[in-house]
Amino acid sequence: MTFQRARTDEQRSQRRRQILDTAAGMLIEMPVAKLSLNELSRRAGLAKANVLRYFESREAVLLDLLDTEVRDWITELERVRPSGGGTERERGDRLADLLATSMARRPVLCDLLSAQGAVLEHNISTELGIRHKRAARRSLQDLVRIVLRHVPELGAAGAAALMESTLLMAMTAWQCTRPSDAMLAAYTSDPELASMRLDFTDLVRRTAAVTTSGLLARSDTRDDTGSAP
Repeated sequence: MTFQRARTDEQRSQRRRQILDTAAGMLIEMPVAKLSLNELSRRAGLAKANVLRYFESREAVLLDLLDTEVRDWITELERVRPSGGGTERERGDRLADLLATSMARRPVLCDLLSAQGAVLEHNISTELGIRHKRAARRSLQDLVRIVLRHVPELGAAGAAALMESTLLMAMTAWQCTRPSDAMLAAYTSDPELASMRLDFTDLVRRTAAVTTSGLLARSDTRDDTGSAP
């Protein structure tokens, strides 16, 4: 098939979408570490040089995908109506469960997040880095608003701290809860070792719940000036 260069904005947008959709499909089959630009080009039906017309690097493709995955996750969270009943702690626990279970259903998001600092934010231009961080800032602001719908007592600063801690735990937990074949065999062969296998949802849920409780407790110890005694 002869390559035809996209000449209009609509055609260029379609070509970018084609590349991103191909990469998203690949991440369902393989982790970020195994997605190569050569294989992405082959599956998209484009030469590597043509992929680089639309994205400056493999990492640029994956950063764009990460931003899209985060926005889709936020859209899902926004559809969940908070239940107003219960104590602060009970509502915090329900929010923690929502965050953990919704992320666990999105393996592509978790894999991209886990690779963000060490892989995706390298081999990119400063301009792309600025765009990505601005998008991440907007997403964090939206996540803070969602948290405040569920637990308004946290305040904006507390909600931001909760989401930062939860995302950091998710980045680490995803790597630690994807054991190799050798480790899976080890867990299977020895019941005592099996208890050491970590569960992603449980780790993120516990971290979010404990962080929420801690932030609420700290806010309760502050006086009217906002200072701790």
